[in-house]
Amino acid sequence: MSEASATRTPSAVNIGSRHGLGVLCGLAAGVWLGAAEAPTKLVNSGLSPFAISLCMVAGVFTARWTVPTLLKGSRYVFADLAAKKHLLITAILAGMLWAVANTLTVFAIRDVGLTIAFPLWNTNSLVGLMWGRLLFGELKGASAKNIAKVVLGALAIVAAAVMLGFSTIHGDVASGVHAGRAVSGILAALGASLLWGTMYIPYRKAYISGMNPLSFVTAFTIGELGTMFALVLALDGGTKAAVFHSPEAKHMLFWLFLGGFVWVIGDLFQQFATKYLGIGRGIPLSNTNQIWGVAWGALVFGELAHADLTHKLLVISGSIVMILGALAVSTAVATSREHTSTNDSLVRECSRYNLDYHSVFEAYAGVENKDREQKRGWWDYAIVAVAVGAFIYLGVNARVPSLAIDFPWLCILSGVLVVTAAVGGWGLWKATRFS
Repeated sequence: MSEASATRTPSAVNIGSRHGLGVLCGLAAGVWLGAAEAPTKLVNSGLSPFAISLCMVAGVFTARWTVPTLLKGSRYVFADLAAKKHLLITAILAGMLWAVANTLTVFAIRDVGLTIAFPLWNTNSLVGLMWGRLLFGELKGASAKNIAKVVLGALAIVAAAVMLGFSTIHGDVASGVHAGRAVSGILAALGASLLWGTMYIPYRKAYISGMNPLSFVTAFTIGELGTMFALVLALDGGTKAAVFHSPEAKHMLFWLFLGGFVWVIGDLFQQFATKYLGIGRGIPLSNTNQIWGVAWGALVFGELAHADLTHKLLVISGSIVMILGALAVSTAVATSREHTSTNDSLVRECSRYNLDYHSVFEAYAGVENKDREQKRGWWDYAIVAVAVGAFIYLGVNARVPSLAIDFPWLCILSGVLVVTAAVGGWGLWKATRFS
């Protein structure tokens, strides 16, 4: 332990240097996760929530294998997984939690509408904040000012999510809510919040063990897809489920795959934010996705076209509160005492699993180890080609949903997605080489 103790002071300084990068990733995650909610409009398509969730997870699975392969190569990913075998089970478990939570959100949307369900499941930031403090010592040693910024900022973002959610409740939207299922819908949304907040325990454990987020999500997706197949086979008709036989499902797969793919881009930014900021700071920042979800609904799909002044004021007020909450969290730069607590978590993890402290610390701090760089094999290009081919095939067979779409705003918000990914990706590559 004396060797580890001797490294704590410089370690704390190096860990703290990633705060700005973590904030950038958290905000970028909000932009992409908000855009991924658009395909949930298909919950009224006739397919069951299990079927919709399975289709989205199939898109997620495709993205989780393709993006890490593009950025680092499969040799790098598998070498990282092999060096941290003890984390494979936790990664698969996290994927299982995500799959169940995602299915619960589809039930919640069906029963009470996206407007009410979204802010309820976004309380996962408060669940994550609790787990981060109890299990990983986050905010331990933090100044009273920083604690207030993180806690009040997270609460402000949740409150803003509620305001933005209720801003879209007017005649047309409210009529789509199943009053008889309100209780089950609310419970489903809260269950998703609990599972998604708990899911970040394996994430944080992986990162303080030195695992790359790109490697973790590759194993993570096995739990996702396996769980969704099991749910469909057990609870949605087995092999006779409509998702496997319905001709209509074929025409909607592209949009659900696309939603899953967009979600993964946001989730990857979210993982890097969790790595460099911790659960308590990273998740509230990524939960600014609510403001972007409302932007897509209002500007692209015209959901607020017939809203009255009260609802429009809720949008403005909610947006301001969310921005202030995000500003509070993003400016809560951890002190050296808090970094020492984080370093203690790294030391405990290394002692528990007999890991090399210096290697783990360098990986956690985002210092690329050149010895682990791996050349890409021909199969990497094959993985990417198969993914592109799948999207082309599904796109050719897709039907454009019968929704009124404002194409100028669609182009503008799509442009925001591209710019955000470019800036966030460049920041990660330049500072850490996606480590």
